[in-house]
Amino acid sequence: MRPDLRGNGGSVWRGRLGMREWCADLAEILDAEGYARAVLVGHCLGANVAVEFASRHAERVTGLVLVEPMPREALTGTLGTVTRVAPLLPPAVLFVRALNALGLHRRQLEPLDLAVLDSETRARMARGADAADLERRYASWRLDLRSTATGAYLQMLRAVTRPLPDPTTLRLPVLALLSSGSTFTDPAITELWLARIPHCRLLRLDARHWIPTEQPAEMRRAIEEFCHA
Repeated sequence: MRPDLRGNGGSVWRGRLGMREWCADLAEILDAEGYARAVLVGHCLGANVAVEFASRHAERVTGLVLVEPMPREALTGTLGTVTRVAPLLPPAVLFVRALNALGLHRRQLEPLDLAVLDSETRARMARGADAADLERRYASWRLDLRSTATGAYLQMLRAVTRPLPDPTTLRLPVLALLSSGSTFTDPAITELWLARIPHCRLLRLDARHWIPTEQPAEMRRAIEEFCHA
């Protein structure tokens, strides 16, 4: 299964968002599909959600694949700046949600099909697109807000800048896939965080951050080997 997180992709949402809601949604999806337990795979914010779900529902997870996880202490660049102003996010979220409750919101958001975006980006990479092109297509808040409700976007920033559960409590097999040239995190700090997980194998791939787009074949191979081990 490859569900959109509530508020992401094809899931437009202007209500409350956060780890509690995403974990509850994931539990309901597993129930609806008839899976008592599963290996969870998440990229970026999705990796953080996978960690949170495993912490809350350890009995439902047989393993984790964390693709570019985002520990709060490792965030750099724009997200590092957001971390420093994180106390301003809750009142901003409340203000935007109050406006939404009054019916004040953007009436139309652009659809976002990540499969199409990834395919187009791989074609551009084959023609010689550089790292700057990747960042323009995947790391622009202006582009993100075209397809994401403002309140949802602010709540996602709030979620990714909050501390993750204690990694020493993750008593299950974990595969971590990290980029060789990470865009949003300090690789050394991320590795220190991952090293605290009792059973974690780390694999570094040649990428900037968007491993599912930049290294899809290597990522799939690593995940399949992990699941069949």
